[in-house]
Amino acid sequence: MRLLAARIAAALPLIFCATIAVSADSAIDVSLGDVSLNKVAFLVAADNGIYQKNGLTIHQFITKGAAARISRSGINVPSEFVGTDDQDERAPISIGGGSPLIVSMTTDARSTDRVIIATTDNQARFHVISSKALNSVDDLKGKRLGFSSYGSVSHLMALELLRQKGWSQDDDISLMEEGMAYSALKDGKVDAFIGSEIYYTMADKNDAKDLVNLTDYNIPLAGSGINVERKWLANHHDEVMRFVKSTIEAYALMKSDENVVRAVLAKWYGITDARQQDDMYAQVVASPQKPYPAVDGIKLVKQLFSYRELKRRDADYFYDNSFVAELDKSGFIDKVYADPKAN
Repeated sequence: MRLLAARIAAALPLIFCATIAVSADSAIDVSLGDVSLNKVAFLVAADNGIYQKNGLTIHQFITKGAAARISRSGINVPSEFVGTDDQDERAPISIGGGSPLIVSMTTDARSTDRVIIATTDNQARFHVISSKALNSVDDLKGKRLGFSSYGSVSHLMALELLRQKGWSQDDDISLMEEGMAYSALKDGKVDAFIGSEIYYTMADKNDAKDLVNLTDYNIPLAGSGINVERKWLANHHDEVMRFVKSTIEAYALMKSDENVVRAVLAKWYGITDARQQDDMYAQVVASPQKPYPAVDGIKLVKQLFSYRELKRRDADYFYDNSFVAELDKSGFIDKVYADPKAN
């Protein structure tokens, strides 16, 4: 884990320097939510000239909260590549989970009003990682289950897992915020936590158990995707369309050539273990070819979080499927997947 952390930390300046090789005035700020597999497509788009080909100059950066969270796993993002709170909010495009976006917009008066344009992660594929004392999902009852933060994708998965198991937070299980970390597991602050591929592919190395694959629970997810500031979108339709095209092209390239993904994992994340790369590439293959906003996932957010401000908004307030629909109807998506390297 420490070696991986050191490799990622060393690579991060290169990641963001590669996307900041232009003047700030001509660049579109894109706020990346975290260091995860869901961000690989955007690194691929930068590394392989996809943004440039589509007439875009992109300035990508890690959010302040994400940098703080991953530092607890020993990965320190250099301060010059971390956005300030103001930058995070002012970035017209953000890449992150639809669930935390919706919850933030309906609980925090400081939040930017954004709309989900595309979802690249529409089904729960995180795993539950536990101490070796646990043997099955039922062993979680009476224990402490960690997640990242209130309203996060991992929180949503935890709530839906409890709903499907018929468990109550009051009597059956404790959900622990900021518990999505091996340090929390090793320090005995949680008995298990919900984690992405960055975490569960390292379970053996951390003397932990990959306990539950949440894919088995068929949880529709408003997961990672493209979220755009609503007012900015009104005057920048063309730029957003080109960004969505770039994203689809990057995913098509990744799915057609696994070496593109392996190269990015090794270069930027320091992940060279073939088995770990295989596990992570399987998640890339499972991503949707046509990344329509995850309507079922948005509806699940409204079902699991029932406070008044969220109830006031219909599900369709939070998404705009017209960009993916236009590219789908035109045949662009099918054409890109038919010959990814020709585009």
